[in-house]
Amino acid sequence: MSNLLDNETWLIDAGEAVISKKSVGDRLSPNERLVYCLWVADYGMRNAGDLETARDLYHDFQQEASDLARELGLLFTRQSFALPAETLQAEYFERFDLICNEIKAA
Repeated sequence: MSNLLDNETWLIDAGEAVISKKSVGDRLSPNERLVYCLWVADYGMRNAGDLETARDLYHDFQQEASDLARELGLLFTRQSFALPAETLQAEYFERFDLICNEIKAA
């Protein structure tokens, strides 16, 4: 199985766990909030091919992801989410594995 599929599976599973926790009103850790922001971005990119759909789901996902990544010391993830939206959208799939690996290692 490729790393991409491993990371896609990881994000689906981790995102589902975070969404379940969020739905019952449990407080999310910074890492869980970052996973949610990444899940939102991924949902938009894989289902609609853009980040506008992600913004419709959670308007501030990109800024929050950048802030959380900075707080957690995740340089590549912070740099990625700090990019202009158009650039992040164009480079999303190239950056996806490195972002996932950095978050998983946190």
